[in-house]
Amino acid sequence: MPERTLNNPYRLCIAPMMDYTDRHARYLLRLLTQHTRLYTEMITATAILRGDRDYLLEFHPTEHPVALQLGGNDPQILAEAAQIGEAYGYDEINLNIGCPSDRVQAARFGACLMAEPQLIAACVATIRRRVSIPVTIKTRLGIDDQDSYEFLKRFILPVHDAGCDIFILHARKAWLMGLSPKENREIPPLDYARAYRLKQEFPHLTIVVNGGITTLDQTDAHLARCDGVMIGRAAFDNPYLLASVDQRIFNDRKAIATRVDIVNGFIPYIEAQIATGVPLARLTRHMLGLFHNVKGGRIWRRVLSEQAHRPRANVEVIRTALDKVAATI
Repeated sequence: MPERTLNNPYRLCIAPMMDYTDRHARYLLRLLTQHTRLYTEMITATAILRGDRDYLLEFHPTEHPVALQLGGNDPQILAEAAQIGEAYGYDEINLNIGCPSDRVQAARFGACLMAEPQLIAACVATIRRRVSIPVTIKTRLGIDDQDSYEFLKRFILPVHDAGCDIFILHARKAWLMGLSPKENREIPPLDYARAYRLKQEFPHLTIVVNGGITTLDQTDAHLARCDGVMIGRAAFDNPYLLASVDQRIFNDRKAIATRVDIVNGFIPYIEAQIATGVPLARLTRHMLGLFHNVKGGRIWRRVLSEQAHRPRANVEVIRTALDKVAATI
């Protein structure tokens, strides 16, 4: 059983998710929880080397602790991108060895690299020589028919020997052919016991479990068996789930913010982003679930969905939605 230290920075994390965990989402999430670890969307190492680095990598100082997730398979390119990420102020470099999409496989990274542990070990070792921040791995339990506990160990151990001791395990295998990324998040069965077994056999590793976790009761149950929990889409379907985690998971006794507090805290950020040309809808899409499963939630979603896309839409749309929610209550 893992040591349940409240200062463990991996006790609760929000998964890196394409089209979800952009800088705007992360700012909103930080209003809900100060201690939960945040992750960027996956960014390919080559994009950082060749693209607009400020656009890809800049983030608000309040986002700390925040990790940069990289995709790639070339040790030198990954190491250079990681060094740039550290210079931008990220707290961690995380390698994506879990994405099963066809596009990612075609570029030979993501989940298919579980079959090449020595290459990933070389990537980790090279990055470790270039950065001082932690280098971590997010991966699956296996791929295709290679999904035994022994296969998982054969991947983990050489990567650990290369300098990685923090592993985020999406507790499913990935089918590399025949399933969409969405189906790969739902169809392969969850097997948390395999992650627990890895922690039990190698207690010096930090094991964070991911996949299918939607409640804080589930989070507590996993924390009794491993070091941390990573929540994915539940954080966007029902973001207010996170409002109590600083108290419940990290023992921070500050008052829990209300939903209205969160909205009002986000409005100045939205105004600043609109002033730079960011459309309102790109910001409000992260707020749609804020009143999930409470009275007024349907009205909240409808107002934002219908009005945020209009030309010159501004924060008055949000205030209108709040007023309508208040009227229902």
